[in-house]
Amino acid sequence: VLHAAAAPAAAMAKGKLGAKGAAVSGVKNKIKRQQLYHKLRKQGDKEQKAARKLRQKETVELGEAAPKRVQRTLDNTREEDDTLVQPGDTEIAAEDSFDEFASHFSEGLPPRTVVTTGKYPSDKLLSFVEEIIALLPNSEYRARGAINLKRIVAACTERGFTNLLVLTENKQKKPQTMWLVKLPGGPTARFKLTTLVLPKRITGHGRPTAHRPELILNNFSTRLGHRLGRMLACLFPHDPQFKGRQVVTMHNQRDFVFFRHHRYVFEDTSGKGDVAVRLQELGPRFTLKLKSLQLGTFDTQHGEYEWKHKPDLDTSRRRFHV
Repeated sequence: VLHAAAAPAAAMAKGKLGAKGAAVSGVKNKIKRQQLYHKLRKQGDKEQKAARKLRQKETVELGEAAPKRVQRTLDNTREEDDTLVQPGDTEIAAEDSFDEFASHFSEGLPPRTVVTTGKYPSDKLLSFVEEIIALLPNSEYRARGAINLKRIVAACTERGFTNLLVLTENKQKKPQTMWLVKLPGGPTARFKLTTLVLPKRITGHGRPTAHRPELILNNFSTRLGHRLGRMLACLFPHDPQFKGRQVVTMHNQRDFVFFRHHRYVFEDTSGKGDVAVRLQELGPRFTLKLKSLQLGTFDTQHGEYEWKHKPDLDTSRRRFHV
């Protein structure tokens, strides 16, 4: 059993104490253990300072030729993944030509989206729905009432809609889940929705116009992420109206999809003709995390899952799926 004072020493073993920190826990005498701990920490600080000065000296001597230090992060140290999509992958390109989203990209037909909610939506959820309707071109809201979702899917398909978006909330009346159904044949994606911030809560937010926005999809790097990115792209037309200067960004980082909506503004801040560009957030902002991707349309009982999140998939902090 480690003594109380040994716990911080063991925790510092990977830091300034280095490998010597593990030896501190073996000293049974509390006073000697504390003395050794402070001695090793002081020595570690000294070594770090010397190494930093040496790196600074090399940087000055080499100038632009100096090697740049790359900080280790969870992103650039992710586990190797055989499903990563490489640029120019002919197999992926062939699959894209006949998948469920091919007609949207090849024929260029404008998307038509129905947005609905759970059976008894709160005012906050309806406020979020209003923002989504204003954001998605050719979208409209339909109150669900007590209608079964399978009937809604059939009705939307019959009327020629291409997407169904279902927003639900938890018992605390907080938006929690987003279902996206690609019509007419699927697939169906279920997302956990978090960190929702409506425009009225964003300082200095702008008002969106009716122009069709540009779309940026970033870092959907695996086969699953590639399919998910194409599915999300089906919510927006191919021909953005650049005059509106509105951009929708969906950035995937560590399997969290961060949604942002901005307008880029050109300004002459100096009065000398030097044009600068700044971003004005329009909102809303929220985060999505994929929970399942189901083949076909909505069917929670008998549907076949292409991918479903399970706890045993989280084997490492450096393993990502999207």
